[in-house]
Amino acid sequence: MERYKTFKDFYPYYLSEHDNKYTKLMHFIGTSIGLVFLINFFLSFNFLNLLFALLSGYAFAWVGHFFIEKNKPATFKYPLYSLIGDYKMYLEILQGKHKIF
Repeated sequence: MERYKTFKDFYPYYLSEHDNKYTKLMHFIGTSIGLVFLINFFLSFNFLNLLFALLSGYAFAWVGHFFIEKNKPATFKYPLYSLIGDYKMYLEILQGKHKIF
């Protein structure tokens, strides 16, 4: 696998690892749940919400990768770029740039 030096170079690769709309849907569900826990954290400062935000986001995404897309999540090699890519793809789904239904 190529080592990406910029997020701009990485993002097309990230999207190629999410070809199946159901993988994108799993990411969308996990990120949505994770955002709820993140908001709850900032409202309560209960650190369990941070743990649940991470677990829900990664659990749904990894199910999508391992069982639907049948590939390894890019987060294993590119954790920061993958996190940024997840939120960028989430916003693009909200904007209608990616179909998940």
